[in-house]
Amino acid sequence: MTARAPTPKNHDELLSYRLSLRLGPVHARQRLGIEQEAESRIFDRERWSFHLENITNAPGFIRFCLKLVGLHQRGQNNSRQLQTVHNGFSLPALPEAFEGYRILHLTDLHVDMDEANLQAVIDKITPLEYDLCVLTGDYRRQTWGPVDDALAGMAKLRDAIKGDAYAVLGNHDSVRMLPGLEDMGYTLLMNEMVPLERSGHQIYLAGVDDAHYYKVHNLQQAGDKIPPEGTSILLSHTPEIWREAAHAGHDIFLCGHTHGGQICLPGGIPVTLDSDIPRRLGRGLWRVNGMLGYTSPGAGTSVVNVRLNCPPEITLHTLTRGPR
Repeated sequence: MTARAPTPKNHDELLSYRLSLRLGPVHARQRLGIEQEAESRIFDRERWSFHLENITNAPGFIRFCLKLVGLHQRGQNNSRQLQTVHNGFSLPALPEAFEGYRILHLTDLHVDMDEANLQAVIDKITPLEYDLCVLTGDYRRQTWGPVDDALAGMAKLRDAIKGDAYAVLGNHDSVRMLPGLEDMGYTLLMNEMVPLERSGHQIYLAGVDDAHYYKVHNLQQAGDKIPPEGTSILLSHTPEIWREAAHAGHDIFLCGHTHGGQICLPGGIPVTLDSDIPRRLGRGLWRVNGMLGYTSPGAGTSVVNVRLNCPPEITLHTLTRGPR
């Protein structure tokens, strides 16, 4: 008689079961365990550690200060005025079949933060033409708590995305969101790689789990099956693993997390990037050890729904064959 796998008895058991099948028991157990520990620290002041978006009174205090100096309404209006930024990547080994290949890059959407912002994203991407959509994390407003509103917003966004959509999770995202996101048509890259095919040729898309807070990224697992001569694109929520990624041999690194600072000084100088990175990696195009990187300031907002001197963006990357 063949032994059967145990049947999950409730929602939590079913979720753990699905995650274990999808990620493997170690990754699933690690991610869920760290999340539970992090949530307990938010509410246990004896073990509390600083993180701005986890301070209950922080959004109200920041809004009060911005209103006091007359910048709150302006900042909120700015957060809904998305730009479409066009960026080009020139790659010597790009297969000719991928000449002109266009990638729509969305990040830091925080879809349950502001309905007007989510609608602005949908309105902005609807008329665009692209070959692939990639999303680099932070779909939820909070770093803890329910995921239902974030999943509802992501479902609405998925209806507006044309074709395939590949994504990674960020530090705001619970791994509990993974089954729901995949059920609605997103393909999550959890330290994984997929080949992208066009006219019989391939490039390679890899993605890692969150490296900022959860530290569950695994570049080796994500990249070991990429041929040394293959053109590869890495998705990461944060730019903080830029050095590791460059030495792993990736050609392109797409990320977000920093929001470009979100609230910046005149001239776009960020007050903070919430990342252990050189400031030149905090926004836009950069290059390290031959690897081309792009840190998007993102389409959404965190903590407070305002942007100052830091416009939100969606990004269209175009691949061309040529010298870097």
